[in-house]
Amino acid sequence: MRRIILGAAIGLGLGIGVTTRVVAQEKAAQPVQSEGTAPAAVKKLTIEVSGGEKNVAVENASVYLKYAEERKLRKDRKYALNVKTNRDGTAHIPDPPLGKVLIQVVAEGWKTFGEYYDLGEARSVIKIHLDRPRKWY
Repeated sequence: MRRIILGAAIGLGLGIGVTTRVVAQEKAAQPVQSEGTAPAAVKKLTIEVSGGEKNVAVENASVYLKYAEERKLRKDRKYALNVKTNRDGTAHIPDPPLGKVLIQVVAEGWKTFGEYYDLGEARSVIKIHLDRPRKWY
């Protein structure tokens, strides 16, 4: 009985090792692009944040991009990305997730913004306008 269990464990271990080696070989066998060919389309999301009546660029605003990765057997895994806007009021997110995402913008002296967007294009620009908060005494 002990030999059967030991043999099954060794066979399982060898099977995993062979599978790993085959996957590694497939990755290594992928063709390398030459200098003359055009690179694949790079997905990039640009978020432009402006505010006020004069549409001034909002500098150093925190931009949160939240999305969920759907799974079939377990709960959906949730992710969040955080970037800051530059002096021009733009934030760049390389390789954004496709599908439904929540974009939230938080900046000092401005109302917080949050809205769901459906991302589907390889390159897209989202323009967000912030307002000043109400004055209360």
